Amino acid sequence: MAEKLKIKKGDKVVVVTGRSKGVTGEVMSVNRVTDRVVVAGANKVTKHVKPSRTAAGGIEEREAGLHISNVMHADPKDGKPTRVGVKTLDDGRRVRFAKRSGEVIDR
Repeated sequence: MAEKLKIKKGDKVVVVTGRSKGVTGEVMSVNRVTDRVVVAGANKVTKHVKPSRTAAGGIEEREAGLHISNVMHADPKDGKPTRVGVKTLDDGRRVRFAKRSGEVIDR
């Protein structure tokens, strides 16, 4: 059974380790089984693609997955990495918030 994650598709994150350290980007996909995320502009790899009827082949550059422990949420106020907490608002909604600034992350 996959564990509940605090990072979702569409979140702004900062890569904190690895060769793409410091890159800020949006989460394009989340794999809950392997705990990996694909971040736009981070962890670029080259891939040899075979030609098909619709697309020409060649060497393509695309984003590869990163382990979820190597990324942190970007604080909505200043864009620096922050941890995430969950709190309940007065109207009963449960929202994620940045522990660095207290700003609500969920829309």
